[in-house]
Amino acid sequence: MSGPAGRAGADLVSALRLVVILDGGAARGRDLAALALAAAKGGATMLQLRDKSATPAQLAETARRIMASTAVPLIINDRLDVALASGAAGCHLGQDDVPLDDARKMVPAGFILGGSAGTEDEARRATSAGAHYLGVGPVRVSPSKLDAGDAIGVAGFLRVRGATPLPCVAIGGIQAGDAAPLREAGAAGIAVIGAALDTDDVEAAVRLLAQA
Repeated sequence: MSGPAGRAGADLVSALRLVVILDGGAARGRDLAALALAAAKGGATMLQLRDKSATPAQLAETARRIMASTAVPLIINDRLDVALASGAAGCHLGQDDVPLDDARKMVPAGFILGGSAGTEDEARRATSAGAHYLGVGPVRVSPSKLDAGDAIGVAGFLRVRGATPLPCVAIGGIQAGDAAPLREAGAAGIAVIGAALDTDDVEAAVRLLAQA
């Protein structure tokens, strides 16, 4: 079961290698806990739960079911309250969520705080505010998050990556073929939605991503 302890340093970098984002909209009515288990079997090293349509109670219940079935660290997207209440490994906070420096005051030791950055300035601010890792992008236009801003490409990822000492995960329309150039650009890993969930065989899709 995922927990807040012992996720720092090298352990965190290893966990960021392949992040599968369990998006309620992309699930197409499928059970998110079942998709989480399939992703973990396929080789996901971290799971992130995002469901804009769920109530906090529903999101916490889904998080607990995911953690009961897999040992892969679970991060909650946006909802720090749900992450703390459910005992998740951490929370990923975007530009419009609870500020990272405020979140730092509320979380236990070992709790992972992720930040989002699409520019060098955003990367520097999130680093100073206390993020443990950054999701950098969108590398490509993502149909799963149309409000994410303009695509920055691999070159843009490289620029943002150069503005922070934190491990950076590439996000936004990522496919298996993007893994090699992003790794060369210094990515600690990739975060995917459609490449993992837009299929009837999530385990096989994630396995291909893990191999890439």
